[in-house]
Amino acid sequence: MIRTYDISQSETWDEIVRSFKHYDVYYLSGYVKAFHINGDGEPYLLYYEEHGLKAIYVFMKRTTQIDGYYDSTTPYGYGGVLFDGDMSDGNLHHFWLAYLETMSKERIIDNFVRYHPVLANAIPMKKISAVTDLGKTIAIDLSSPELISENMIGKCRNKIRKAEKNGIEIRHGKGVELFKDFKRIYNATMEKDHAEDYYYFGDAFYESIHKDLNDNYEMFYAVLNGEIIAISIMLFANGQMHYHLSGSMAEYRNLAPTNLLLYKAALWGCEHGYGTLHLGGGVGSGEDSLYVFKSGFNKKSDYQFSIGKEIFDQKKYDELVATRAKEDIAFNPESQFFPLYRS
Repeated sequence: MIRTYDISQSETWDEIVRSFKHYDVYYLSGYVKAFHINGDGEPYLLYYEEHGLKAIYVFMKRTTQIDGYYDSTTPYGYGGVLFDGDMSDGNLHHFWLAYLETMSKERIIDNFVRYHPVLANAIPMKKISAVTDLGKTIAIDLSSPELISENMIGKCRNKIRKAEKNGIEIRHGKGVELFKDFKRIYNATMEKDHAEDYYYFGDAFYESIHKDLNDNYEMFYAVLNGEIIAISIMLFANGQMHYHLSGSMAEYRNLAPTNLLLYKAALWGCEHGYGTLHLGGGVGSGEDSLYVFKSGFNKKSDYQFSIGKEIFDQKKYDELVATRAKEDIAFNPESQFFPLYRS
């Protein structure tokens, strides 16, 4: 009923993923390769097929302090189980039992999931597992250029006009040289925002995006007087676009280059037949300044972001928490981070 595939079987992996009607870029082997290089764990594709129901799930398998035992999480971004076919309650429960058995055989202690807001794949999972709804995310409806503009708030449209009036041009393309500019601007943005070390990706990470997702990415960048002042990596597959990673030079932010960049990227997506450009939500799913910025691009957007937390082996989980508490005097046992021993 369930088979798992590792990254060495990428051709078969992608054939399976593309057989699903609503697959997205986050499920492709090329997407997880970069995060494997980044040290996020060993990527696996779980594939289920039984009684007219198919399911896929991509997860990163990580070592723990208990030898021979692991935990798992969805890759950076969005994911979760994706179903296709007969999603009757009985079929969903049969899947869940097979899934639990597989995780047990793999000696996986727990699993953390970030569900896909646009695919809304948290909804069927609520019937069989614990799902927590957090904040909202924003996506631009790419049905037409007129609708893109119409759904924006007035302030956002004004900033776009301001950027154009100040001579900012938006270009797009792909290539290793652009990644050099991206890394420089993105890292400076991370420093300004006091980001965690995790978000400083190495050259091999970007090389993987260029090589392994070459048909699924485009760089959009804002140029002023011959200088790149803002730049973003857009990912896309199967009718959906995603605002993946982005950076802008602090001294030019008052000129709103990112507003114009996202608008032009949305028009490009519309022209190429994409249905949505998903911008994501705020930091920690809150309605912070980042969320407010994104929400300006579609006042009608109302996608739900949800997570899942599952413990498969409570005894081993408690053992890892106890070990962490013993080794770290600053450990907070009341933290809501999951898994707790990685807080």
